[in-house]
Amino acid sequence: MKETPISQEVVSRHIRESKIRNIGTASIREIKRLINGIENESGEKFIRMEMGVPGLPAVEIGVQAEIEALKQGVAAVYPDIEGIPPLKKEASRFAKLFLDIDVDEANCVPTVGSMQGGFAAFLTLSKLYKERDTSLFIDPGFPVHRQQQLVMGLKYESFDVYNYRGDKLRAKLESYFSTGKIHSILYSNPNNPSWICFTDKELRIIGELATQYNVVIIEDLAYFGMDFRKDYSRPGKPPYQPTVAKYTENYILLVSSSKAFSYAGQRIGLMLVSNKLFNLESTDLLRHYTSLVFGRALIYGTLYSLSAGTAHSAQYAMAAMLKATNDGTYNFVDVVRDYGDKARIMKKMFLENGFKIVYDKDEDVPVGDGFYFTISYPGFEGEKLLEELLYYGISAISLSITGSERHEGLRACVSLVNRSQFPALEARLKKFCENHPV
Repeated sequence: MKETPISQEVVSRHIRESKIRNIGTASIREIKRLINGIENESGEKFIRMEMGVPGLPAVEIGVQAEIEALKQGVAAVYPDIEGIPPLKKEASRFAKLFLDIDVDEANCVPTVGSMQGGFAAFLTLSKLYKERDTSLFIDPGFPVHRQQQLVMGLKYESFDVYNYRGDKLRAKLESYFSTGKIHSILYSNPNNPSWICFTDKELRIIGELATQYNVVIIEDLAYFGMDFRKDYSRPGKPPYQPTVAKYTENYILLVSSSKAFSYAGQRIGLMLVSNKLFNLESTDLLRHYTSLVFGRALIYGTLYSLSAGTAHSAQYAMAAMLKATNDGTYNFVDVVRDYGDKARIMKKMFLENGFKIVYDKDEDVPVGDGFYFTISYPGFEGEKLLEELLYYGISAISLSITGSERHEGLRACVSLVNRSQFPALEARLKKFCENHPV
C-alpha cells in the first residue's frame, strides 16, 4: 500500500465497523457519520464534500425578524395552516419579481422545508386521478425524493437526462407520458447533484408536453438564482430565474430558504402552486379527501396530516427576507456567489490532477460553477473512487444513489470547504494522482 494522508488502518477499520456493505451506495448521512468517526480518531480534518448544506451564516434579516416574532408570543400560537398573510403576500411578489409569473397569494403555501413540500405534492398528486399512479424523475436528482416515494409506497419511473438534452428530451418524455400512467414529473433546476441547468428550449419542451398530456411539473428551485452565469438578482428586471411556469399552468414550484438565505436550520420553504392547478377539481380526490379542489386537498388534507402548520416564527423570518429581497434592499445572490467562486477554484484543482467533470455541458455550453460539481477519475468506478478518496481525507457521495447512469462519478459539494483548506485539498489531490498515475 502506498502512503496516504490518512492512516490506512484507521480508515479501513472504520469502514468495517460501520457495517456499511457498500460505501458507494451508502446514504449521505451514513457517509457523514463514517467521516466523523475517522476524523475523531485520526485527528485529521477532511475536505468535507458529502453534505449539501449551507456554509454561510443565516441572513440576519431573518434572524432578527424571528426573534421579534418570538418576543411577540407567536411560539404559543398555532399558525394558520395556509401560512401567515405577510409571507403569502411576499411570496406572491417574489414570484412576480424574480420569476415573472403571477401566482395568487392564496396559492403560496409555507412548508416545513421544501422536502415537506415535495412529500405533500407527491402524495396529493398520486390521488388526483385514479388511473394515474406513477411519478417520473428526470435524473440525476436528490436521493431523498426517491426515499419519499418508497416510504409512501408510490410508483415512480426515472431516466438520466445526460443523453437526452435539447430536442432529444421531447421524444424521451413522450415515451413515458403516452402511457397515460404519469401524474407528475420532478426535477431540480439548477440540478442537485450535477449542477446542469435546463435551457429555455428544454423548459418549453417540458411545459408544452405537460399541458398536452395533463401532467403536473414539480420544479425544485432549492438553488434559486444560483446559476451565476447570469445575474438573477434584480427584482422586476430580466433575466429572470428560468422556470417551466413560463410554458405551462400545470406546475408546483418548491422554493427553499436553506441555500439562498442560509436558513436551513429553521426548516422553512414554500410551495408556489399555479392558479389553474390550485383550483382544479377532480372527483377522484374524494376517495381520500373531503374536497375535490386540488389546493384545498393539498393544504387541509395532506399538509394538515403532516403538521399543524409550519413553524410560526420561521414564517416571519422568511417573510422579512423575501420582503427585503423584493424591495431591493437585500441581494441574496451576491451573498451566495461565494459558492460559485469556490467551485471554480476547486474544479481547477481536480482537473489539474487527472480528474474529469462528468456532467460538463448544458447542451453545448459548459455548466456553471455553483454549489455542486461532478467528478470522475480514469480507471475507477464511482463507488470505488469514493472509498479510495477517504484515505486521502476527501469525502463526497456516489452518483449512483442519485439515479445517475454515470456510475463512474461522484458529487462534490463546495459549501463546507473553507478556503483555508485549499492548500490541503491541492496537496491531497496531487498525492492521489501520484499514487494512481493515468
